[in-house]
Amino acid sequence: MTATKHELACQPRKLFGRKLKKLRLTGVTPANVFGNKITSVNIQTNTKEFQKFYSLVGESTLSYLNLEGEKAPLPVFVKEVTKHPVTGDLLHIVFHQVNLKEKVTAQVPLLLVGEPLAEKEKLGIMVQQIDEIEVEALPTDMPEKIEIDVTSLSQAGSNILVKDLSLDKSKLTVKTDPESIVVQIEALAKEEVAPVAAEVPAETAEKVEGETKTEEADKPADAPSKPEPKK
Repeated sequence: MTATKHELACQPRKLFGRKLKKLRLTGVTPANVFGNKITSVNIQTNTKEFQKFYSLVGESTLSYLNLEGEKAPLPVFVKEVTKHPVTGDLLHIVFHQVNLKEKVTAQVPLLLVGEPLAEKEKLGIMVQQIDEIEVEALPTDMPEKIEIDVTSLSQAGSNILVKDLSLDKSKLTVKTDPESIVVQIEALAKEEVAPVAAEVPAETAEKVEGETKTEEADKPADAPSKPEPKK
């Protein structure tokens, strides 16, 4: 199966500084492309087209920029996406141009697949500790995502560590701590039980009841009040 080649059209950018606000209002987002041996280039791309593109590639998928004026597409990874902290509007994009013969590192997302046996039998609940790992590989070997089958997690305490992931180690080098927990089954919280009142033995109850009645009988009747002395 041939991998999908993700491409994005872009153009050289001539606007900078305060003029970028006006550029964004036209539905265009400013961006830059940089590389280890490449001078940073100012570019721009259609905002809606980039949003569709980014939803597919994220930051771990090799992609290609069709830059107007360039003969060949530029192989890149999305390095950074800046959004407005309040509105969430797209403000700026940074692309990292790569050499296809040199290894790069990227954060690869982890995708959990299946339903753990422990959850199915209500023995615990699955908790994902990390949702991505750092991987080093040639750009063409970098996985878009790593799928993890969690159906074998059968009891509280069961887990999957980074070192347990099924990867092609001849092509990929994992930089994340191999002992890091990816996913784990946590025990279900015990339901709070209301305290039960202690039962009083029948003999004790009768004795207490008898003592109460005796005390009531032994109480003196109210004495008549003495007349107040005449002044």
